[in-house]
Amino acid sequence: MRTAIVKYNSGNVRSVKYAFDRLGAETVLTDDPEILRTADRVVFPGVGEASTAMAYLRERKLDSVIKALRQPVLAICLGMQILGRTSEESNTACLDILPFAVRRLGGRGIKVPHMGWNTIHDLASPIFKGIADSEHMYFVHSYYVDLCSATIAKTGHGQTFSSAVCHANFYGVQFHPERSGPAGARILENFLNL
Repeated sequence: MRTAIVKYNSGNVRSVKYAFDRLGAETVLTDDPEILRTADRVVFPGVGEASTAMAYLRERKLDSVIKALRQPVLAICLGMQILGRTSEESNTACLDILPFAVRRLGGRGIKVPHMGWNTIHDLASPIFKGIADSEHMYFVHSYYVDLCSATIAKTGHGQTFSSAVCHANFYGVQFHPERSGPAGARILENFLNL
């Protein structure tokens, strides 16, 4: 089984690859449309800025490739945000795969970026098999996904937001499972076993 990790000018792709390699997964880091279409699993990671990432995807026609994927897809952090309709970050039109808008974190006394360990709760997906409600995960982000019909986990930081979403074959997590210790590794393993 081969897992393709989308290369799209975002940071943190190497640590995601290493996390899957530690689980014994066969991985390839690629922006080749044919490899993405034929992989058994696709991971859409991301640390970066929404408009830059979307420009890279559109330039290489990867936006349409990602939207057409039918195998399980795991989107991480910026990757998850890009699955939505729009982002307040640079007023970016995103992939419009999931029914949400991405908003800037903020409010009185709220530290931005939200960085460090926080809990996830109200878990509602097989991707969380073996994960306790209120498990700690590692977050680094300045934008968030509203609660919506696709929400499968929630986290609070100033407001309650979607820390994970799912629609059809697309799964997204706002936190970084590759940096979240054994619980994060379990989520990656669960994804491989979908």
